[in-house]
Amino acid sequence: MQKGYSFDSSALERAADAARQLEMSRNAKEAFEMARLQEFTKQKEYEAAAKQAEAQIQAQRSEQIRVAEEERRKTLVEETKHARARAEHQDHLARKRQEEELTMKARMQAENLKKQEESVRKQEAIRKATIEHELALKHKYDLEKVEAETNARAKAARQNRDINLEQLRASEEERRKTTIEKIKTTGTVLGAGLQEFLNDPKKIVSAVASITALAIGMYGAKRGTAVVARQIESRWGKPSLVRDTSRITFSELFRHPIKTFRTAFRTLDDPLKGIILSPELEAHLRDIAITTRNTKRNHGLFRNILFYGPPGTGKTLFAKSLAHHSGLDYAVMTGGDVAPLGHDGVSAMHKVFDWAEHTRKGLVLFIDEADAFLRKRATEQISESMRATLNAFLFRTGEQSKKFMLVVASNQPEQFDWAVNDRLDELVEFKLPGPMERERIILQYFNKYIATPATSGSKKARLKLADFDWVKKCTDIAQKTDGMSGRQLSKLVIGWQAAAYASEDGVLTTEMIDRCTDDMVNQHKQKIMWLDREQLSVRHFGHRIPEELPNLISHSQKERTVS
Repeated sequence: MQKGYSFDSSALERAADAARQLEMSRNAKEAFEMARLQEFTKQKEYEAAAKQAEAQIQAQRSEQIRVAEEERRKTLVEETKHARARAEHQDHLARKRQEEELTMKARMQAENLKKQEESVRKQEAIRKATIEHELALKHKYDLEKVEAETNARAKAARQNRDINLEQLRASEEERRKTTIEKIKTTGTVLGAGLQEFLNDPKKIVSAVASITALAIGMYGAKRGTAVVARQIESRWGKPSLVRDTSRITFSELFRHPIKTFRTAFRTLDDPLKGIILSPELEAHLRDIAITTRNTKRNHGLFRNILFYGPPGTGKTLFAKSLAHHSGLDYAVMTGGDVAPLGHDGVSAMHKVFDWAEHTRKGLVLFIDEADAFLRKRATEQISESMRATLNAFLFRTGEQSKKFMLVVASNQPEQFDWAVNDRLDELVEFKLPGPMERERIILQYFNKYIATPATSGSKKARLKLADFDWVKKCTDIAQKTDGMSGRQLSKLVIGWQAAAYASEDGVLTTEMIDRCTDDMVNQHKQKIMWLDREQLSVRHFGHRIPEELPNLISHSQKERTVS
């Protein structure tokens, strides 16, 4: 059943009624205008919506383009990665193929080399076997040749045996006859000569005189040579006990001619030059120097002097200066060299005094560490050879001499034999330097070893001084070094110099000086402790103190500090 189409006109009718009502209304115009404005507003809204929709469409298109570009970029990146990976893989494969080719070539070369070595080895073995075979054949041939020659000589010897024996017998008979004739002829000549000599008294007297003169000549030459040698040694040589001397000897003249010439012709100066001591001791030593000089000028008898005190206080230095100031030669010997001589010590001691008495200018004989052999004979345990040497010393020093002056130095003079003390005319004690003396000594050595090299201006000089008041620093160091000798202070300043040389820039600073000084002070305290320990061992036990008695040492140190 078909449904027919029907138009509903009710809506149009309502619209027409509304239009008629609107035209009949007073506000029809305003309503129309409002409707138009509403329509215009709706159109604008529609246009804005359309533009917004278009903008959204454009944004969607831009987003699609961006996404497409991003996808294309990612695609290119992936393609690049794949291409790089393919290239790297191909390169890896190429490298691997190349390595395999190189490995194959190396293997082939090794195999070829091995084959060549094997071939050379085989050739060498063949050559060696050939040489051995040739040597074996040659040896066999030589043996056969020697055997044939030996057999031939043996056969010839057997065939000629009778002839050879006859020749040997004839030769021996001839030699025997010749020997007998020689003996007969010699006996006849000697007998005739002896008979003629015994029958002639003049010849007998002449022979006896000749033999006697020859014996006397040989004995005189031997003894005379010894006497001349002793005279030359006493005048121009140097005894073995003398360690150092200013006296001119043959050896020094040939080894150091310029130095010997300067020593012989140098001028006299102050005996205490370069020696720093206390004022009282300086005055005493100056009087001794003046007395010795005037004694030498007036050909008087020299006095024997003992210098005693701690080591390193200037005893040896003043003895040398005393000899030079007085116009005398000096000779230095040490007591420790006497003991090893044993039985030869007596002759060596006599040689020293003979040598001293034959000097033209006079001599200061300085014996350092004299207590090593001048010990007491009654209480000390000394050997017979040492006792004999001491007796020889006492014999040669029993009277004062115009030729030499005896100066004895010792750290322990109480160990001297009483006869030795009786031969000493004057005793001089060298004490440790006080604060003022230490300051002068440190300044002297500082100027000698540090200040002068640092300010010499030499391009090769490495030593330099930092910016500080070194005079005040030396004064402070002098207060810290109580109990040190002049030798220890010299070593202290040399230690400062060594510290500067060991630094990177060679600059001596106050820190280096303080560090070296503290080390030296601690070492000095350790030495003092050892000395106290030794003195306590001798005082209480007669031998070295055991390790279990440190209280005695500390007590002794306290007593030393209080005193």
